[in-house]
Amino acid sequence: MDDLFLLLVMLVLPLIAQIGVSVTFKKYSKIASSRGITADQAARQILDGNGLYNVRIERVSGNLSDHYSPKENVVRLSDSVYGQRSIAAIGVAAHECGHACQHAEEYMPVMVRSAIVPAVNICSKFWYLVLVLSIAIFGTINFLTYVGIAMFGAVVLFQLVTLPTELDASRRALKTLEGQCILETDEISKAKKVLTAAAMTYVTALVTSIMQLLRLLLRVRRK
Repeated sequence: MDDLFLLLVMLVLPLIAQIGVSVTFKKYSKIASSRGITADQAARQILDGNGLYNVRIERVSGNLSDHYSPKENVVRLSDSVYGQRSIAAIGVAAHECGHACQHAEEYMPVMVRSAIVPAVNICSKFWYLVLVLSIAIFGTINFLTYVGIAMFGAVVLFQLVTLPTELDASRRALKTLEGQCILETDEISKAKKVLTAAAMTYVTALVTSIMQLLRLLLRVRRK
């Protein structure tokens, strides 16, 4: 019963967070900023204001597929953000610029996150396979079981480091939007709601992963 409850919570929490992002973004994507500039124009202003003239801005297909690529030094804005004049779009664009600023300043959490990406990519793909093989080969708890759990632990660590990175990017975004007068004071609070809703997806991802890790550890302890 406890396992069933945990599984239900782990499924429902991310779904609620994702719905929250979609609903909040949709709501404030209907409200145009008073200055009338587009999200990509706001992004260019933010980047230039931080001396990041070499960071490009590109359009990428998809809905809220926005991201900053440090390898290519480019901020990519999705179809729902690029060229849009809404408060929601400008907030998202500013958030991605926040990530560019983090990399430029070598913000510690983002540096740690970047350093462990290769290892985490491997762990996220194969941790479950290792656990399955451990049972299939040995039929009981063994060293491979602990290896699989440790690999999943690396994924949780990555999410743990990602959360402050995302929160800081949003903090930078709101501060810049206000400081550079890109949004009016009453619009800042609306942009904050959009970024807070987006942050909740990272919070719920971390919470559900921690719950999964605890579930695995408890199962090993019961054996």
